[in-house]
Amino acid sequence: MAESTKKKATGYDKYVNWKLLIIPVILFAVIVLLPTPQSMQKVGMQYQVGPKAVVGYLAQELFQEKSSNLAQWQLVTCQMMEQNMRMGAMSRDRFLKRDAKWCKKYKIPVDGANLKRALEYVDTEVTADQYQALLKGAFDLRMHRLNYDELSDKDQVKADKGSWEIKVAIALVVFVVFCFVTECMPLPGVAFCIGLILVFTGVVSRRDVAGLYWSDACWFIMGSLMFAAAFVKTGVDKRVCLMMFKKLAVPNARWITLIFFVIIAPLAAFISDHALAAMFLPIGMLLYQNSLTDEIPEDPELAKMLMIAIAMACNIGGPGAPSGGARNVIMMTYLTDMFGFDIGYFQWVTYCFPFILIMIPLTWLLVNWRFKPRITSLAPAMRHLQSEIGKMGGWNKHQVWALIIFLVMVYGWFTEKIFYNMGIYPVRLGIGVIAVAGAVAYLLAGVVNWRDYQEKVDWGVVWLYAGAIIFGRTLDKTGAAYWLAQSVVDFMAPLGMDSGISLMLTSNGLTAVLTNLMADGPAAAAVGPITLNMAGIVHPGTTYLPFMAMSTAVASSFAYCLIIGTPPNAIVYASGYLEPKDYLRVGVPAWFVANIVLILLTAVYWSLRGFGDLPGF
Repeated sequence: MAESTKKKATGYDKYVNWKLLIIPVILFAVIVLLPTPQSMQKVGMQYQVGPKAVVGYLAQELFQEKSSNLAQWQLVTCQMMEQNMRMGAMSRDRFLKRDAKWCKKYKIPVDGANLKRALEYVDTEVTADQYQALLKGAFDLRMHRLNYDELSDKDQVKADKGSWEIKVAIALVVFVVFCFVTECMPLPGVAFCIGLILVFTGVVSRRDVAGLYWSDACWFIMGSLMFAAAFVKTGVDKRVCLMMFKKLAVPNARWITLIFFVIIAPLAAFISDHALAAMFLPIGMLLYQNSLTDEIPEDPELAKMLMIAIAMACNIGGPGAPSGGARNVIMMTYLTDMFGFDIGYFQWVTYCFPFILIMIPLTWLLVNWRFKPRITSLAPAMRHLQSEIGKMGGWNKHQVWALIIFLVMVYGWFTEKIFYNMGIYPVRLGIGVIAVAGAVAYLLAGVVNWRDYQEKVDWGVVWLYAGAIIFGRTLDKTGAAYWLAQSVVDFMAPLGMDSGISLMLTSNGLTAVLTNLMADGPAAAAVGPITLNMAGIVHPGTTYLPFMAMSTAVASSFAYCLIIGTPPNAIVYASGYLEPKDYLRVGVPAWFVANIVLILLTAVYWSLRGFGDLPGF
């Protein structure tokens, strides 16, 4: 077992390979030193100067004043309209439905009185046609009429800073992807390099960098690895594993991975994929460890197959229902805000759940094709588990507490958002806070001590995903993701890829690339407004619009290729059995298969079924 443990840590035992690392360092420097493209300068100007220019334009049009001279409620009105314009919500009805929670989400400082006055003013003084004309004028200003040469010196400095930040973010993409794929330096070290590069280049301040590393997802990964340690220590993982697989007639590795897909993927449409990965990680590790024999003391291919199966099952399940991820809700909201089309919860399921049903057997076949374990029968593992559980006897106090705390945690993950929206919880907890609370509860109940967490939790994975968070946030905040999306769409337009299935293929592929570099929500948020706007121009009022919204959401779940792509990828990496290239072995073919399945689903099932009374495209 000592040899096995040592083998797991080899990724962290490596030193920097300078022969490889010098390549991304040089590429980063070259990209940063190259002249700034005009398109990049334009997006930098839109992101840095655009919001202020639009608020100023609206202030003049609505109140005939400079924005600096407005009363607080007037400024709030202009800021809310500017945010609606950025989201593509061009109708007055959408503005009148905004509330304090929405303002807080988009960092618009407002109190109840000023919000009420802003809504009353637009309701009584601005007609629907006037409102739409105002926002179209504001959009035209931001996208087409902002001229760098006409900006003040102060605004030119802002625009220059914006384009510099985009250039650094693009160079960072090249650096990070190369380092993650080649493992030319320890991966947690790459995570720290991301923050250091952003501070050294002036993109992020030293005060902000530490806070940017953390998010609810990071807390969740940390807490989930802690509760996995508690499960393993108490032996609850053994009991759960045996309950799941003891009735399997032939406990073959191939069929056990199929069970993973059949159970996890549909659940991921309704339950957090983070939670499912965390639940099944100790089960997968246990199956592997108990399958080893004196004849075969190590079988890395079996370990990799089990771990990758868990991650891929989580990843393919998310598109099945709106509750499967933030990306789904984001695209539903965009569609409603921009075009007034609503997709109901059950309606979404009937369109998108077939994607999961098709992907389950295809991805299972891919996993079994790419990994060839020497150990195929897991019957010895089942017998070994039965023997160990027999020695344990009945459930002891620590096992009971471990299970109770876990079930309370799972209940919290399922209900915290619903209860917050219902007003039962006064604050939004988030799944990360609940996971860490569960980890602390294990300490308070005496199930574990801190030494257990210190030795059994892969803290490198926590920092690895923290680095992924700041990386994705940088792509989103600077406008780099938007620039990439706009550049690809503009490049493909002359090739005839700007309408119909061709545009959808471009949109899906672009979203599927971006989602491997950043969180799925920001990826959908970056690509969605561009492709939906184009869809609205070339196929107005047709089924193409809801189909584009759904396909963009589905494509943003194709984060199969990199450890940082999704939390499930990072969670199973904590097992210690995987290398970055193992994700590519299945991820790359699965990425292509998923894109093909999605486009066929659109062209055949969705198009034949239609969408309500909307004409086809």
